[in-house]
Amino acid sequence: MECDFGQMLTAVVTPFDSNLAVDYDQFRKLLNYLVKEGSDGIVVSGTTGEAPTLTKDEKLKLFEIALEEVGDRAKIIAGTCSYNTHESMIFSREAEKIGVHGILAVAPYYNKPPQEGLYRHFRTIAEGVAIPVMLYNIPSRTGVNIEPETVTRLSEIPNICALKEAAGSADQLSVLRTLLPKDFAIYSGDDNMTLVVLALGGKGVVSVASHVAAREIKDMIILYKQGKVEEALHLHLRLYSLFKIIFISTNPIPIKAALNLMGWSVGETRLPLYRMEKEKEDKLKKTLLDLGYLG
Repeated sequence: MECDFGQMLTAVVTPFDSNLAVDYDQFRKLLNYLVKEGSDGIVVSGTTGEAPTLTKDEKLKLFEIALEEVGDRAKIIAGTCSYNTHESMIFSREAEKIGVHGILAVAPYYNKPPQEGLYRHFRTIAEGVAIPVMLYNIPSRTGVNIEPETVTRLSEIPNICALKEAAGSADQLSVLRTLLPKDFAIYSGDDNMTLVVLALGGKGVVSVASHVAAREIKDMIILYKQGKVEEALHLHLRLYSLFKIIFISTNPIPIKAALNLMGWSVGETRLPLYRMEKEKEDKLKKTLLDLGYLG
């Protein structure tokens, strides 16, 4: 199965009101804005969407709204997985019934399974649904790395067709591209690595910075694929300060602060995440001003 998720996907934040209840109206507006700005797909209830503190019912409603608002213009990828294999598979089936276009399956966190456990975990989830599955490797969050050989084994399962790679290693990306089938899509899971991923045969990015700079990030990808490497590099270097500042604190704290500074009302993060210190917020504001995204 070939993935058709597009080149730039946004891992969307989950807006909250002043009582930290999900603000579904603001979510609708944000979805339409992101797609208008160039997002080919939207990842709902991922790390940036604060999945660990969303209830199952909240997630399902977010999936439904995303499909209703922009599902005819962008692919909706549902973050449905956790460190519990059976529950992840059952919840993925529920998301599939709603009509999402794909599943984002993060490596099990906290329990740190061996590679064979990872393989069987992802295989169980993928075999439980018929829609495409994007693996998500982020060792800094999960405590475990999905090794390239394991990803290669998983690529033999028909509906596992993509990888969001956030290990931050060019070496690992090189090994992955060497081992994986050509039609297996590799997406950068880090905005600052997007150009590197493209150079190593990747398809695009699952972006956080696209909440702020979607058009420029999309242009960077298109320019690179057109062979206009210098122009793509120019955009990467222009946006590099943004790529770094939005991780000055734990994601999604800074990107929510950035959106609020830009006039959105996405609210605070739910505990245990908490707002940034004023010094960090001042640095974030200065970067946004310098890049022309405020005022």
